[in-house]
Amino acid sequence: MIYVSRQEHFNAAHKLYNPAWTQERNQQVFGPCANTNWHGHNYDLIVTVKGQPDPETGFVIDLKALSSLIREHVVDQVDHKNLNLDVPFMKDQLASTENLVVAFWQILAPEIAKISAAQLHCIKLYETPRNFVEYYGE
Repeated sequence: MIYVSRQEHFNAAHKLYNPAWTQERNQQVFGPCANTNWHGHNYDLIVTVKGQPDPETGFVIDLKALSSLIREHVVDQVDHKNLNLDVPFMKDQLASTENLVVAFWQILAPEIAKISAAQLHCIKLYETPRNFVEYYGE
């Protein structure tokens, strides 16, 4: 099995806030991430697919096609947006990196299947250089 990854980048704002809680409880749990006026991140998204190389191309997946797919279906939907307000697939969800990466998986897995025999293996989303989430579709 060969694993191939593509990295993309986007910027987005959000806040972590549970509307069922008081402002004090949100501040206690989420700290400055519950800021009423939002905060932003420079996200790095790494999408990894797995498969066997095509005997005619030698590719597991055409990386240019994968990049276009990621940009069209994910990056263009979230880049320079407020994840809480502007992104339909995040409606009624807490805009955590964990929830975001699951939403990305649900969007990308069927789209990748349309362009390649490769399977989505992992999505890694960096919120900061030291904080990231990995999701394997489980």
